Amino acid sequence: MNPANLPFDSDTMLQGLRAWVECESPTWDTAAVERMLDLAAREMAIMGATIERIAGRQGFAGCVRARFPHPKQGEPGILIAGHLDTVHPIGTLAKLPFRREGNKAFGPGIFDMKGGNYLTLEAIKQLARASFTTPLPITILFTPDEEVGTPSTRDIIEAEAARNKYVLVPEPGRPDNGVVTGRYAIARFNLEAIGKPSHAGATLSSGRSAIREMAKQILAIDAMTTEDCTFSVGIVHGGQWVNCVATTCTGEALSMAKRQTDLDRGVERMLALQGSSSDVTFNVTRGVTRPVWEPDAGTLALYDKARAVAAQLGVGLPHGSAGGGSDGNFTGAIGIPTLDGLGVRGADAHTLNEHIEIDSLAERGRLMAGLLATLE
Repeated sequence: MNPANLPFDSDTMLQGLRAWVECESPTWDTAAVERMLDLAAREMAIMGATIERIAGRQGFAGCVRARFPHPKQGEPGILIAGHLDTVHPIGTLAKLPFRREGNKAFGPGIFDMKGGNYLTLEAIKQLARASFTTPLPITILFTPDEEVGTPSTRDIIEAEAARNKYVLVPEPGRPDNGVVTGRYAIARFNLEAIGKPSHAGATLSSGRSAIREMAKQILAIDAMTTEDCTFSVGIVHGGQWVNCVATTCTGEALSMAKRQTDLDRGVERMLALQGSSSDVTFNVTRGVTRPVWEPDAGTLALYDKARAVAAQLGVGLPHGSAGGGSDGNFTGAIGIPTLDGLGVRGADAHTLNEHIEIDSLAERGRLMAGLLATLE
């Protein structure tokens, strides 16, 4: 089966993808993510998949697991792992409406990673229309919390991966049309500064501001960044009344490293941080962590098969490790051959300029279809 002969059409795919993009699904809005899961579940049910809804926990939405009809269903096969949550809050469509400009299409979550998820379904549809039975059964697992580190679904992802031979992750593709065969390690941290209250007007000098302490610590954390390990603070909340010296201030920080040893050292440095003076307290606790995923022989063999499919399509397929975590960190780290970055090409994820290259919908759809048709 030559995937080049499958009638993918990027314009038609974009029309279907629009409904997904306009169903805003920020991680923390459980009802919104459930609506997006409903859309995907309905589409896969129409395709003939057996749909299972797995209840959420920790305040997050649930998961959808879809198993597609296959003579070997129940045997180890291919797991496609994707997330349907985004970083964009409800109302982002007003600032970043779905729109098309030439070969670019814009919208919240269109690049990370609804485009990749959508083209995956189209690939399975195209194979079914061609009456082609893949050598291995296919399972899709759509999850609700990747953008905050996958705190509620890591165990499900790892368990499902262990039941399969391969994991494919349609996260955004690389600008050079590449794919991802490894990812850096990422750690998150919870920060808390505790000061001393006072009236900000009448007795300012007797107070000790938790916000001021947090500001000092943010500068110190940023200054810890090296080429081997980066640090950044992305969330800060402090104070309740402007006429009160703030007693508490909380925040969240993130660290990323190419090697696990570098991240481990970074974690030690973060956990060792203390208040800048004796009358303020600064506490750091560890949050969710993604292990480093380094390509092993299984992943590189999987990549070689993908490269052969790409060659059949007349395109190159470079590969490499990448920053920015994904659920491929987990599946690759436990030794399941994993290929990531199989989604659309585009740019500016997590911004109000997030967009995809429209022609990559069909191009990457053919790559996915060819891979599904080849793996055995």
